[in-house]
Amino acid sequence: MTDHPSTMQDGSEPSRGVDWDDYATLHVKGDGQGVFYRFKSVRSGKLADLIRFVMRLPENEQHDYVIQKAGDHLLSPGEIAELSRRDDFPG
Repeated sequence: MTDHPSTMQDGSEPSRGVDWDDYATLHVKGDGQGVFYRFKSVRSGKLADLIRFVMRLPENEQHDYVIQKAGDHLLSPGEIAELSRRDDFPG
């Protein structure tokens, strides 16, 4: 089991907010994952920076990417957009 909490909370525990500085990697959606998934990343960095990068892409390209967050949570395009609209997003 991982030590890292998920970015998104399911409501079963008090919200601790989002760790915008958490390490994450950006991937093309459907790139196969697998053993070498980490090496297939398009870029890596802070979660907030990767969300910002995706949201600055043309709208028709935003759905082509997912973010793998530390703790093995894969953020879908919808979750990325949702996080970018949060009041506490450092955007």
